[in-house]
Amino acid sequence: MTAARPAAPAPAAPSRLAGTVTATQLVDLGVLAALCLLAVAGYETSFGGMDFLLAAVGGLVVGTGAALLGSLLRLGVLNTVLLALAAYFLLGTPFAMPGQGIAVVLPSLDSLAGLAIGAVYGWADLVTIAAPVEAPYYVAAVPYVATWLVSLVGGLLVLRWLPARRTVLRAAVLLIGPVLLYISGILLGTDEAFLAAVRGVAFGALALLWLAWRRSTGIEQGGADGRTLLRRAGGAAAVVGGAVVVGTVAGLAFAPTAAERFVLRDEIVPPFDAREFSSPLAGFRSYTKDLAEEPVLRVRGMQPGDVLRLASMDAYTGRLFTVAGPESAVDGGYAIVGETLPKPTLAELGSERHLEVESLAYHDVWLPTIGYGSQLRLIDDGTAGRAGDLRYNADAGTAVLTSGFQAGGSYALDARIQVQPDPDALADVPVARLELPPVDQLPDVVAAKAEEYAGDEESAIGRIRAIETGLKTNGFLSHGLASDSVASRAGHGADRLIELFTRSQMVGDEEQYAAAMALMVRQLGYPARVVMGFAPEVQEGAEEVEVRGEDVTAWVEVPFEGIGWVSFRPTPDQVDVPQEQTPRPKSEPQPQVRQPPRNESTDDELLTTVEIDDTEDEKRDHPFEVPAWVWVLAGSLGIPLAVVLLPLLFVTLAKRRRRARRLRERPDRSSAGAWDELVDRYAELGLEPPERATRRQTALALAGQSGEQGLAGAESLAALAAAVDRDVFEGRELDEEVATQRWTEADAVAAAATAAAGRVRRIVSRYRYSRRRKRGRRR
Repeated sequence: MTAARPAAPAPAAPSRLAGTVTATQLVDLGVLAALCLLAVAGYETSFGGMDFLLAAVGGLVVGTGAALLGSLLRLGVLNTVLLALAAYFLLGTPFAMPGQGIAVVLPSLDSLAGLAIGAVYGWADLVTIAAPVEAPYYVAAVPYVATWLVSLVGGLLVLRWLPARRTVLRAAVLLIGPVLLYISGILLGTDEAFLAAVRGVAFGALALLWLAWRRSTGIEQGGADGRTLLRRAGGAAAVVGGAVVVGTVAGLAFAPTAAERFVLRDEIVPPFDAREFSSPLAGFRSYTKDLAEEPVLRVRGMQPGDVLRLASMDAYTGRLFTVAGPESAVDGGYAIVGETLPKPTLAELGSERHLEVESLAYHDVWLPTIGYGSQLRLIDDGTAGRAGDLRYNADAGTAVLTSGFQAGGSYALDARIQVQPDPDALADVPVARLELPPVDQLPDVVAAKAEEYAGDEESAIGRIRAIETGLKTNGFLSHGLASDSVASRAGHGADRLIELFTRSQMVGDEEQYAAAMALMVRQLGYPARVVMGFAPEVQEGAEEVEVRGEDVTAWVEVPFEGIGWVSFRPTPDQVDVPQEQTPRPKSEPQPQVRQPPRNESTDDELLTTVEIDDTEDEKRDHPFEVPAWVWVLAGSLGIPLAVVLLPLLFVTLAKRRRRARRLRERPDRSSAGAWDELVDRYAELGLEPPERATRRQTALALAGQSGEQGLAGAESLAALAAAVDRDVFEGRELDEEVATQRWTEADAVAAAATAAAGRVRRIVSRYRYSRRRKRGRRR
């Protein structure tokens, strides 16, 4: 039976384009990009500006470009996604993190690692870092990966899925990605919305107009007359206009206030807990005894009267004052910050300061600050790489470097000083009502002394000043040194404060007096906190000052409405403690005994801290530790290599499995499998075999395409197709040698076609996987 002359090859399936993109599809991609930009603009409140738009636009360009290029090259969906992943890493550096790139545009190990880490962890950092978000550097990958993903998926739908049936319902599916992006801008933002009404109305209007245009395009293709088109277009425009008006009025009338706005950062507790570190006040005596004459800090930019603060402590456990945990901190706790620091909610700020702080012998997690900071930049090699470890409490004005601020580290701080009003100006100002953590184990004597010192004062400032004056005039200063006339025990637990008030004379230093005053003020019902810091003597015109351990100090702060936290200093100035006069007992003769050798060591020398060197134990526990740069290098190189090589490995294994399965068939089916393998090889080179055709029709179609594209081996296709048809349909038992010969002939034709194809085409074919479906063949 003579085979009929085949018709023209069947058109490509809807999932593939014939290497072209229509004007309608370009309009769809443009609308999708515009909606994404309107949606991602909501990130402005988190980043504090529009600089992130560069990363967002870059994500749109890379994602849409990958979808277009995959369609033009006739790549499958999987290969297009792999192409988009490679473009994400190779092209993302100038858009998302140019500061980490080589010559701004070329990817580096840091930028590649940032693009990978930011896509996974950047979302969590965006809701835990205080706005404006500036660190860690990889957080800029969040808008980049968001727009990249939405534009890639949307582009694939526009170019491959939407052309199958151009309906309004299918077009509406494309809006899911931009809508989710819009919602993410709300959830990852702050209480303050960014042009919410304008962006919402513009987003809705553009989406409705696009859907109306898509509907009119479908009507026009269906053959409607001009009058019908005009009438329906006018009706759509009226609906869109009405929706815009209603949306504008409703948005202005029912928009939630900042306090009612739901954002994730208000629901997530910051991960940092200051209670993980020891209270600075517990180590007060180590400065006055061990580091009294040793320079611990070098500070440039201080003015006479300035005081550095280390930490503000508002929780008392009965043993010590410490920083409250994040679940009870009324000031929001410590949040991750970039160089720009958030503003305090309660403070009257005055003059500005620009400090440069360098650690000499200081080593702790608490960064010395002044006033309330506006910018903090780690500038030394020892700290600059740890910007992501920086936490800041805006209302306390204190900062923490969780990895530790060690000797040699330095940073620059811009700040403004809290105005300290005249006491007379606070006579009619109420104390701010703040819910501080409850006090545990308050000694009765402290509560009694609070009422005694406050006396008959009626105003809040009068009662607080009375307590400050009572402590300052009735007590004496002693740091517990051997040179002091009266011993003074360290600590500020309940037992030590009881001792402070029950001895014949009040003796202590800033640690005890500040703790006692804060508890006494809290007993009166006012919020108060203890602040520890340094008060060096600064000469007029001095460019820098060395802060010594003896400059350590502590004071009390109480908040007043509309003014801020006002400082009080209850520590006495007088150090001459009166000696108690006790009668000397009458001496009695004692037998002479040999005395032991005299120990010349003083008490301070005997009371030394025993330090155990556990370095060797740590080395035994961890005999081998991989350096961090090895992990960064492995991740930076491994991710791109995995993106490129793993798909190639999977496709190669699948092709081998396909070939082995066809070879294992009985001889006649194995011969047919050789033909199917050849057709699959041609399809993987980019040719389009007919979906339903005989082998001879398929051979003619492939020969025609091969001639157009300059591929060799086409002249052998018809002969091989005829030979395989004889093997399959003659009805005789086929020898295995014949089947092997068909495989040899098919491999030769495929090898000739592959060799004639270009290098790029051969590389792309290795990532493609085609498989002939088992259909009934026509004779």
